[in-house]
Amino acid sequence: KRQRFVDKNGRCNVQHGNLGGETSRYLSDLFTTLVDLKWRWNLFIFILTYTVAWLFMASMWWVIAYMRGDLNKAHDDSYTPCVANVYNFPSAFLFFIETEATIGYGYRYITDKCPEGIILFLFQSILGSIVDAFLIGCMFIKMSQPKKRAETLMFSEHAAISMRDGKLTLMFRVGNLRNSHMVSAQIRCKLLKSRQTPEGEFLPLDQLELDVGFSTGADQLFLVSPLTICHVIDSKSPFYDLSQRSIHTEQFEIVVILEGIVETTGMTCQARTSYTEDEVLWGHRFFPVISLEEGFFKVDYSQFHATFEVPTPPYSVKEQEEM
Repeated sequence: KRQRFVDKNGRCNVQHGNLGGETSRYLSDLFTTLVDLKWRWNLFIFILTYTVAWLFMASMWWVIAYMRGDLNKAHDDSYTPCVANVYNFPSAFLFFIETEATIGYGYRYITDKCPEGIILFLFQSILGSIVDAFLIGCMFIKMSQPKKRAETLMFSEHAAISMRDGKLTLMFRVGNLRNSHMVSAQIRCKLLKSRQTPEGEFLPLDQLELDVGFSTGADQLFLVSPLTICHVIDSKSPFYDLSQRSIHTEQFEIVVILEGIVETTGMTCQARTSYTEDEVLWGHRFFPVISLEEGFFKVDYSQFHATFEVPTPPYSVKEQEEM
């Protein structure tokens, strides 16, 4: 199976190993580390943190009641306890929950005869605010991440090479399935190919830029309907000497990166895909998918990936110029 650097769904096949002492960097940015975790680990940490914090604070209230002797005088009406109607650990836990959640049933309440309880109450309020801000903020950021928006951005399954405007052109198609726009959408292409330098150094994943309209502004997309992205193969292109014959012996990968701002949330979204040499069709062109109906333009996504053969010279641009 052809080893890909970037899968068709945009996932990068890179694993970091032998980090050594560098793993401490993940703890220095704990918030981002928690956001990047899988949902099951996020929920586990969320539940565990609250459970431990609640049990710890309830234990502190029980310890105060135990040290003051309130547990033995729970039914003595002439005695003023630290917290009224706290006579065991479950009642201390219920008092903590009522205070933390600001429920305030009124049956259990703190009195003014307990300075240590007042200090613990202030500490509980500060600690609860910190835990709530950290964990709820982490869950909110994770739920609002624009990764799911990238699933409604489509790329054609194949890229095609054929003549357009008298020039040999590499083409692929992008589309947006939602009615909401991608603001400031921009597309970039990278060619990943191994090569050896004149000094003998081997570069397994050398990255080269493919011009998809940077000089003309064509890389800035108005993505309201499927668009065909073009890379003109000329003397400046890495595919200058690519022909129909040599494309079957070459090994390369074209990584496509589409970035934009989600209109509804204002967050930046990135969608990725890649094309290997066996996914580039020589002498093909994409079927048209837009038709004019009564008062609107209709997009037929059933033909989004479809191509058809067109007459195309089997020679590279370099060979054509030499001939």
